[in-house]
Amino acid sequence: MVFCRCGVEAVLVTSWTPKYPCRRFHACPFKGCRFFKWFDEPMCERSVEIIPGLLKAKNKIEEILKAKQAEA
Repeated sequence: MVFCRCGVEAVLVTSWTPKYPCRRFHACPFKGCRFFKWFDEPMCERSVEIIPGLLKAKNKIEEILKAKQAEA
């Protein structure tokens, strides 16, 4: 278990930013604390290049499917 500076158990969160796609980190559940500690090792450069594009394509497909379902 990882505890933040508040003494509260930190939660495991996944980053979806282009710079750190799918990388997990520990964070305090309270926004004012700002505790942060990486859980995963850094990803290779190729993964950082590819994953954001895949996520963008996935999101676009989901939007198209929602629009089609709304039409039906």
